[in-house]
Amino acid sequence: MKRIGLLIIFLFAINISFSQSKVGTSAASFLGISIGPKAIGMGSAFVALANDATALYWNPSGISRSMKSQFIASHTNWLVGTSFNWVGLTVNLDNINSIGISFTQLDYGEDDVTTVLSPEGTGERWDAMDMVIGLSYARNLTDRFSIGGSVKYISQQIWNESASAFALDIGLLYITEFNDLKIGMSISNFGTDMQMKGKDLIRRIDLDPESNGINKTIPSELKTDTWPLPLFFRVGVSMDVIKFNDLVVTTAIDAFRPSDNNSSLNLGMEVAWNDMFFVRAGYKNLFLDKSEEGLNFGGGLKYNFMETSFVHFDYAFTSFGKFDNLHSFSLGVIF
Repeated sequence: MKRIGLLIIFLFAINISFSQSKVGTSAASFLGISIGPKAIGMGSAFVALANDATALYWNPSGISRSMKSQFIASHTNWLVGTSFNWVGLTVNLDNINSIGISFTQLDYGEDDVTTVLSPEGTGERWDAMDMVIGLSYARNLTDRFSIGGSVKYISQQIWNESASAFALDIGLLYITEFNDLKIGMSISNFGTDMQMKGKDLIRRIDLDPESNGINKTIPSELKTDTWPLPLFFRVGVSMDVIKFNDLVVTTAIDAFRPSDNNSSLNLGMEVAWNDMFFVRAGYKNLFLDKSEEGLNFGGGLKYNFMETSFVHFDYAFTSFGKFDNLHSFSLGVIF
């Protein structure tokens, strides 16, 4: 255990030592928005816990550890009036193999189109939306080791322009013999670049305005730059540090290294009573300069409505500095 802990600290220290700021150098930054009130309430320290359907985002290998299938729908009142939604379904095939599907949407809403000549609006409306559709598979290779992956279609659209990409996520989960301490790792968004295209980029130009007798309205298309997806590397540990009658206290810590920012740590804790009532707290982006995110807390309730089926509700609060505080909700069914 000492060697494992030292190895994680060593790898994280290397990341910090050799990293340089690359803020704003990738497309689809919405891929970094945390998924699910349970993980959010624990400060986004979830890669090693990964014990509900939101593991499809955090660590797809976790979905094969559940002996049941699960559906979760979550909603977050995101920044400046936008809406962030996520839906995921995992299906347990045979207690060894599991599959899952997920849908992510960041809806920016719509507004009036204005120009210099029409500052009050042209009568048109513009909108914008980001979206991800993912398909996942995971397998328990042994009673303690799992592997999983996801293929994703990613799309960004603003009015008449859009960009798309395909990406791959890979996750690993290992349950040690030391009090069932879990070690998780995931690499997310390894994929193609994104480039905006659309009819608003088509212009008519005069190739040689100083010459006569040529077509002055030749159709052309403006070429935008290509931008890579943000590549995320997560490694973490989690463990039930207290088990006393119906009381279970779980702690988790994640090291997070994105390609478009510096490294940071996420810390989280969950207190569960009778596997029915849950209280969570965490801190996100520890050691990250100029981060608006930080303190998170939340809770949940799980109710057995049939002999082998459960419904659960979760909530999380995020303090977001200069911006409005965020509220996340989810409703799930385990069957």
